[in-house]
Formats: sequence, C-alpha cells, structure tokens
Amino acid sequence: MPLYIGIDVGGTTIKGALIDGEGKLYAEDSVPTGSGEEIADGIVALCNRFIAKCGRQEIKGAGIGSAGVIDAEHGTVVLAGNLKLKNFPMAKLVADKIKLPVKITNDANAAALGEAKFGAGKDYGDSVLVTLGTGVGGGIVIGGKLFEGHKSAGAEIGHMVIERGGNRCSCGRRGCFEAYSSATALIKRTKWAMEENAGSEMWQSCTSETATGKTAFDYAETDIAASEVVDWYIKYLACGLVNIANIFRPEVIMLGGGVSGQGERLTAPLQGIMDRELFAAHYAPVKIKTATLGSAAGAYGAAALMIED
Repeated sequence: MPLYIGIDVGGTTIKGALIDGEGKLYAEDSVPTGSGEEIADGIVALCNRFIAKCGRQEIKGAGIGSAGVIDAEHGTVVLAGNLKLKNFPMAKLVADKIKLPVKITNDANAAALGEAKFGAGKDYGDSVLVTLGTGVGGGIVIGGKLFEGHKSAGAEIGHMVIERGGNRCSCGRRGCFEAYSSATALIKRTKWAMEENAGSEMWQSCTSETATGKTAFDYAETDIAASEVVDWYIKYLACGLVNIANIFRPEVIMLGGGVSGQGERLTAPLQGIMDRELFAAHYAPVKIKTATLGSAAGAYGAAALMIED
C-alpha cells in the first residue's frame, strides 16, 4: 500500500508521521523547529529518515502543515512571523531535496483535514474543526476537500465578529469569535470573576495567576461565580458555532484545542443551543463532537494532502 509523509511545523518542534491511505501509522519522528531556512532543513531531515526506513519507491509524497499565511497553490509560506519566514518557497525547496511531490497548507487546515479523514469527522463528508487554544483556529472540509478560499487565505473563523464593538482581538478588530471563545478569553473571564467574587471557591482554591481554562469548569457545579463564567463562555462559543453551521452546514463540527478536553461538559450544552437556534435544524442537523486525534491531527492531515490525489 502506498505511504505518505505528513509534517506538522510547530513553534518548537517539527513532527513527522508516515501513514498509509487508511491512516495506519508506520513511523513517526520529530526534530527541533529552528528558525528561518533551518525549518526546511529540519523537514528534509525528517523526510529522509522516513525514506531510509521504507524506500523512496513506497512513498508517494509529503504534505506540510505550517503556521502562518500559506499560498497553497504555489507552495509558499507568505508570512509566518514566529517562524521568521516570508515569501519562502517551502514546498519546492523540500521537493527538490527529497525528490518527491510536496504540498503545503496552513496548520489549522491540516488539522481539520486530519480529523476529517482519520478522526472524529471520518464518517462525514462535510466537517469543520474549531480549535480552542490560545486563539480560535480551524478548518473547513467540504466533500472531503479542504476549503481554503481565495489565495488560501480563507477559513479564518476566529476572526468572525460575534459582538459588534466588543472585546479587542489580537487581529485589531473588536468582538471577534477568538476574543470570546479562545482559552485565553476563558482564562481572562475566569480571573475577572475571581477578583469580583473574592469569597468564591475559585478564589480560595487558586490565584488569578494560576487560573487555567479548566478552573471555571472544575468549580461550576458548586460555585456560582464559576458557573456564570461557564455559561458566559458557552453562550459566546455557541453563537460562533451556530453562525458557522448556518453558513457552511457541515454534518459535524469538531472541537479541538485545550478547552475541548472538557468533553460532554462542553459539547452537551452546545448541542442543545445548536439544536434550538440553527436554522432548519430539524431538516439538516449539525452534530458537535470532540476531536479525537489531538496533536497528531496536523501531521495526519498534512499527509492527507497527498492522499487526495
């Protein structure tokens, strides 16, 4: 069976996986990320290790998922500030060195494709991944294919405004989905609630410096302040998810990132709101599920860029 290399370029580590078309893992490895052009060297080194394991003739190509603005058509990292890359022809450079076809996409798109092909979305044709981490990211898969938009710059779901004139987002706008539904936003709201309610269990059990995205959920059943934070968070998260569902009408929306670890404590109330507020929900319902591949989603999805061929 043909094999495919998937590369996930993270801020500190480049992860690689060698899989077949069914998602069976044959090998995995990693190298430090480095910066600038060193990143391409790390990717080449990983690919060569996989090639050495099973032979070049068994591998059909390599896919790369990278942070930043990516021109998928031309294989270029247009801008990735944290990686110190600008207008960098990543796909061609790697392909020339490993002598195999190479494709590249944004890391969030890669994760979405990984979940769609091999994870929580594998039984659905249309799916959306929403990652709830430092920011809100994600990707859209329609008919089994990534939707990337004009010049691969679409699917930035975190920067959809859900509160006109609301909290400032890292992008400079106000009221973005990310400014209300990221783990960063949840932690900020938790700290505010602790400081406003000094007698709460949250305040007595931890400090505003040690509060995390789990804190409010951990105390929600016994602490009114914590419960109000969770309700606030779910209200805004649901608003964004229903908007996404109304626009793209996927069969499933998958939640990834740190906050998704709350499982049914998160998905159950969100599903209730989705079922009530989604337009024509009785005709074409949308399921909300927790993503299943975790940190492996990016590498699996990057490999799937080649499987699509």
